[in-house]
Amino acid sequence: MVELDNYKVELSSYEKPLAEVRDSLNLGEKQFRIEELEKNMEAPDFWEDAEKASQSMKEVKELKDIVSRADGLSGKYEDIMTLIEMAYEEEDEELAAEIKEELEEFVKDFEDLRITTMLKGEYDESNAILTLHAGAGGTESCDWASMLCRMYQRWAEKKGYSVEMLDFLDGDEAGLKSVTLQINGINAYGYLKSEHGVHRLVRISPFNAAGKRQTSFVSCDVMPDIEQDLDIEIADDDIRIDTYRSSGAGGQHINKTSSAIRITHFPTGIVVQCQNERSQHMNKDKAMQMLKAKLYLLKQQENLEKESDIRGEQKEIGWGNQIRSYVMQPYTMVKDHRTNVESGNVGAVMDGDLDVFINGYLKWINS
Repeated sequence: MVELDNYKVELSSYEKPLAEVRDSLNLGEKQFRIEELEKNMEAPDFWEDAEKASQSMKEVKELKDIVSRADGLSGKYEDIMTLIEMAYEEEDEELAAEIKEELEEFVKDFEDLRITTMLKGEYDESNAILTLHAGAGGTESCDWASMLCRMYQRWAEKKGYSVEMLDFLDGDEAGLKSVTLQINGINAYGYLKSEHGVHRLVRISPFNAAGKRQTSFVSCDVMPDIEQDLDIEIADDDIRIDTYRSSGAGGQHINKTSSAIRITHFPTGIVVQCQNERSQHMNKDKAMQMLKAKLYLLKQQENLEKESDIRGEQKEIGWGNQIRSYVMQPYTMVKDHRTNVESGNVGAVMDGDLDVFINGYLKWINS
């Protein structure tokens, strides 16, 4: 059967790439680390440091997931090859249809796993801190910022990542003027660095009685959450620390004390904010950690074109600077202007189906 011949040729073409992906994932090292962590978990004093224990369990889960995905893909390769041989013997058309379906799923899973091998940056494995700022468009853009915030939360949920809201500022009428999320999980920054830039929305305005089409813009800044203590000196004269009240949804106050912190770094113009933690002291520590991380990355990459991305210097949030457009009327289309990857299913994208764009970006920067 010609159809089976084609399936066999296509599947065989993945034999070498699959072996290369397995090699690049260093599965032996990961298995050794899993065994090491599991041995530590058997110690009677393992739970004495609850935070460290929790981190260890999280690391084991993430490592096991990668090993399981790689082994599962190898197993699927062998299973499909066996199905092809069976179909040759039985000349079963229904089996051929099953092979087609299994092969399509294999290719998708392979591409998803291959993408993880492209995450080789110094901080790609880190948690991510993602900040959205509403731009041109007023209430429309504040609503757009709120929609994007939900989109990234849904994406994180699908990845099994946890999300903390570090800071937010409600819009005057609706939505959010700004919001900062910390997305926790292995490779969170490696994936989300693709989202840095201006996101453009075109739709019929729900805030305009005339039902006119409206274009709105939101900027997205992404940085890794660098947990280790960085050797960065910050002079007291170079910063201003402001306190303000933590605000809840709808402008309601979480508490009546000014526990939220905003730090402005004068030499670079960087502004970081945090209101998520329980005390002013904890918010100050987190904000200072974010500032040091930005300054460290700026220092590391000051000679690169990406310098402005790390520094937090924003291009004008408006026409001509967008990395991706989301069109809801008169047609539906999401298009990434860097990679030309596009999707006609805007609803699915807004519900967190971002991997096609993230994967496209990672292939683009690694090509």
